[in-house]
Amino acid sequence: MLEALGVPTSKSFSLIETGEALHRGDEPSPTRSAVLTRLSHSHLRFGTFERLAWLNDADTMRGLCDFIIANYHPTAQDIPGLFDAVVCANARLSARWMAAGFVHGVLNTDNMSMTGESFDYGPYRFLPWYQTGFTAAYFDHAGLYAYGRQPDTVLWNLGQLGRSLTLISDSEPLVAAFNTCPERYDSEFALAICARLNIVPLADNQPLLKSLFPLLGSLAYDGSFEGLFYDWFGGKLSASRAMAGPRAEHYTGDLFEAFRAALDAYDTADPSKLDHPRFAEPDPETLLIDEIEAIWADIAQSDDWSAFHAKLAAIEIYRQALNLQAE
Repeated sequence: MLEALGVPTSKSFSLIETGEALHRGDEPSPTRSAVLTRLSHSHLRFGTFERLAWLNDADTMRGLCDFIIANYHPTAQDIPGLFDAVVCANARLSARWMAAGFVHGVLNTDNMSMTGESFDYGPYRFLPWYQTGFTAAYFDHAGLYAYGRQPDTVLWNLGQLGRSLTLISDSEPLVAAFNTCPERYDSEFALAICARLNIVPLADNQPLLKSLFPLLGSLAYDGSFEGLFYDWFGGKLSASRAMAGPRAEHYTGDLFEAFRAALDAYDTADPSKLDHPRFAEPDPETLLIDEIEAIWADIAQSDDWSAFHAKLAAIEIYRQALNLQAE
């Protein structure tokens, strides 16, 4: 689903059930064990560099940085340039998480990659509706990884990476690269929202953002987050489709009128996308927790994988319809 919504992410390659009994005392888990093979560009984590810094292993850190530059960030000329590229990639990643309504379950430094891809996100969730305090993990009682805190958490994690890199680099250029993250995030977030709405970004997108999120916050029902982006995909070109759809009754009042006024300033980025037959369907594709639990219940109780395969097929159709670039 992340890829369908334009978010850089690792991908599942295979899932092989082992038949072994599974027991974990630290968290609730399914009772059927399996081995998941994932595909990603890299599995190099921020935490790798924290460990090397703690060990004071400068030689290994330099060698690893050289490897990453050569294979993943070839435009970087040195360690500060590498850090700058990682800051940019992860500002983009966190912006796209927010635009997708994705809530990471365990957003620590060991679950962030040097290539800016989603992985190891634990008990994740997608927002049923817009809630800045929404948390995904059952153990996150303090809201440490709440939806609305994700950009700041990514910034903090980047700070730990930059601090680790001071083992092999002067701190001043690292600090300079780090300080660009908020501005880069803001820019990437505006672009991500425009991409989700299939509209051409303007020089100043703040009026749209300032009208969109109060409206989303007022639509407190399951599916309303994805529903709004689906209904208004294409901007003003989708007005008749949105106002004839099942969520039309919610598109009224001052908050909605402010959103419509802001949206009317935008041209549709790719009108041909709306010709996809998926947009004739009334509802978007979602992957809310109730859907996941229902799919798992069929598998756990009767080894029925039909709903699982149907959901994968539906997500693929949605990906093709939206045609958002996750890379």
